[in-house]
Amino acid sequence: MDFYNTIEEEGLAEFKDRGSRFLAYAFPFTAQADLKMQLQKLKKEHPKAVHFCFAYRLGTTDNNFRTNDNGEPAGTAGKPILGQIDSKNLTDIFIVVVRYFGGTLLGVPGLINAYKSAASMVLQVIPAVRKEILNYWVVKFNYTASANVHAFIKTYNCSVVSVSDSLFSEIIFGISKANEADAVKKIRLIPGVDTLTEHITV
Repeated sequence: MDFYNTIEEEGLAEFKDRGSRFLAYAFPFTAQADLKMQLQKLKKEHPKAVHFCFAYRLGTTDNNFRTNDNGEPAGTAGKPILGQIDSKNLTDIFIVVVRYFGGTLLGVPGLINAYKSAASMVLQVIPAVRKEILNYWVVKFNYTASANVHAFIKTYNCSVVSVSDSLFSEIIFGISKANEADAVKKIRLIPGVDTLTEHITV
């Protein structure tokens, strides 16, 4: 798999059932550290809401996800939200559904439908974006190689994560899997390149 689907915009949609309101917020999401910040922001915006249920999926492996029912019966909120993310084959996305209780209990089937519907609705208002899966590398080089390394980065349309320029410089970059084998051979041949190693995380 050389590509993945995600979103680049935030979105909002609302679902109502028997007086309860379910506000679904979708966010582009690349780091778990952002989760707490987004939740705190929503709780300030909705001080009278009773539940802030969510799900996210990160990366291109199957095991980096989380669901949270936030006080709703187990399995009635987070899993239905994640189910909608997975039905669209999306990743690097975080959906929070904020519930205002309307006075009528919806029951387990009603809750599952409400959270599923809210998540589905917000995904309908945001365009999905297809992106290449990148593998990341660290190249270390001396000043004589700088111009050639930067030219290499441009030629292969690499995604630069960080640059440390000095007498001995370092660049962390991402490159598409399709170009990786050829690019690795080429950069190793640049005079002045000291080391090139795979970088597991960014």
